[in-house]
Amino acid sequence: MHGLNPPQKEAVAYVGGPLLVLAGAGSGKTRVITEKIAHLIATGRHEARHIAAITFTNKAAREMRERVAKRVKGEAAEGLMVTTFHSLGLRFLQIEHERAKLRRGFSIFDGDDQMAIIKDLATPGLKNDALYSIQNLISAAKNNALSPEQAAEAARSAREREAAGIYARYQARLQAFNAVDFDDLIRLPLTLLEADPDLAAGWRERIRYLLVDECQDTNGAQYRLLRQLAGTKGNITCVGDDDQSIYAWRGAQPENLDLLGQDYPNLKVIKLEQNYRCTSRILRCANTLIAKNPHAHLKQLWSQHGDGEPVRVWACTNNEHEAERVAAEIHYLHQGKEIPWGEMAILFRGNHQSRPLEKALQLLRIPYHLTGGTKFLDRAEVKDALCWLQVLANPDNDAAFLRAIAAPKREVGATTLEKLSAMAQQAGLPMSVAAGQVGFLKQLTPRAAAGLDEFSRIVDRLRDAAEKVTPAELVPMLAEQSGLLAMVRSQCKDEASFLRRKANLEELASWFEGARGGGPGELAAQLALLSNADRGEPGNAVRLMSLHAAKGLEFRAVFVVGCEDGNLPHEASLEENRLEEERRLMYVGITRAKERLYLSHSAEIKRWGSVDHLLPSRFLDELPPGDLLRDGTDPERETAEKKQRGRAHMDAIAALFGDG
Repeated sequence: MHGLNPPQKEAVAYVGGPLLVLAGAGSGKTRVITEKIAHLIATGRHEARHIAAITFTNKAAREMRERVAKRVKGEAAEGLMVTTFHSLGLRFLQIEHERAKLRRGFSIFDGDDQMAIIKDLATPGLKNDALYSIQNLISAAKNNALSPEQAAEAARSAREREAAGIYARYQARLQAFNAVDFDDLIRLPLTLLEADPDLAAGWRERIRYLLVDECQDTNGAQYRLLRQLAGTKGNITCVGDDDQSIYAWRGAQPENLDLLGQDYPNLKVIKLEQNYRCTSRILRCANTLIAKNPHAHLKQLWSQHGDGEPVRVWACTNNEHEAERVAAEIHYLHQGKEIPWGEMAILFRGNHQSRPLEKALQLLRIPYHLTGGTKFLDRAEVKDALCWLQVLANPDNDAAFLRAIAAPKREVGATTLEKLSAMAQQAGLPMSVAAGQVGFLKQLTPRAAAGLDEFSRIVDRLRDAAEKVTPAELVPMLAEQSGLLAMVRSQCKDEASFLRRKANLEELASWFEGARGGGPGELAAQLALLSNADRGEPGNAVRLMSLHAAKGLEFRAVFVVGCEDGNLPHEASLEENRLEEERRLMYVGITRAKERLYLSHSAEIKRWGSVDHLLPSRFLDELPPGDLLRDGTDPERETAEKKQRGRAHMDAIAALFGDG
């Protein structure tokens, strides 16, 4: 436990019952979890194979796994489970698939697959907003572990009753396709564990100690799953921060931290309040702001880093002026203070705020990375091509088959696919293989049979071609022969948009460059590598991202823009008097900054051709005045700084035109 502060040591050593570690921003919570895993193994209390650590993202799980590997060497770490909630649920269902009425090799449907089924089941002509509302209501029901019948009983509005009806048929469709969606990865294990005490006891024997990161972000079903796995003994350490709970919109319930105390009366609570990230001024702003929220356990973060620079509060004319000031300051910090581009970030409430910022950064040739755009592998035509490749590489992949058969559509509807799935299940065959069997096709309508037969012939041709060409050469062949390229052309209103989407398929082919030929086996290996590729890493570039996306990150200089009432806090929270989560969002933004923090607001903004006048965010008035440097409060300093920034800005413009 060398190098840990006293509360961290106490959290690592405590194994006398359930433990809640309230870990403030930058207080070293990941190290506490890592050290506790090492402590449990080193003291012989639990073997690694009986310990599970759960977090929310694959990236966090990977980083934690790497840290544990450095602390626990060789065979001692064998069998340790460091995973996400969904990965744990998937492992459970792979082991208990028969109890869940699933066949081995079941598919996992993503949001697009889910929406395609909902659209097919909903009233024809329903608009996208209504469809997304139904999708969200079904997801919310699952996140509360409600069955379709329970969702119907709980429905209060016409839309909720409609969603509950679609939910029942949606689940039947998933069962027919031997598939689950991501919400089922939590709901189904929970349902089975709550219904079968012997099964729950068996899994508690398998997982004898549980550690949970970001516990404030759990939804209802996830919390109940933790309760089932921890049992009445409560061999569990939960680490979280109620002040950083900013995901209520996706079902997170920070009150789960309070529930722990009710469910486990012997719960021990340890606070981690020493911050290793921020200057004292930044922490005083964060503490003063978040103290306005109600707390069961109030924390007071402190740091040994000294006061540092005052927090700057900028009053800008409009969002273009704001963007220019931010870009000029970033350029100055890089040139004058030698802060690397990648150590600076611009944070905003909504992604739409990035446009003037990007323009200002481009003008000064400042490299930047925008988080939150559509990921390349999530583009529709790219996903369609990948599903075709997956069918070629692995005929058992029913989820890939279901997407590929619809790209383009071949007169094969949902009823045909349900019937094909039932026949394939009875024969013990994957759907893509059954689609090529004459005996099965005879039982379908002539039009549907012709569509499936055509699909199977194309798959056979492309699978033969995969033996002779490289994956990079196969992609354009697939796009042409499958009809995918023709489908994309038919969907585009003009040649420019078609060429953009065609270029995406060409870029996909380039991702396989360097891979050798070798048939479906080599293709499957390349697809596995592709799915794990960390494409789009920011590198040494200024980060632009939403406040939600910034959680867990830190930078030497942080700019929180758009600090106006109606934006931060958002107008919906103002109308409904829900300020607590918006205040937590501001708190997260403040505590991303290690050395320098800038909070800016605009007097007006152009929207839909008109100008809206704005008021500064009320949160700015909740910050300690002595730690702020507002525009106009120190004219002498501002004049000197303007000269410095002005020279740096003009030098950058001169360099820009000088290069031409």
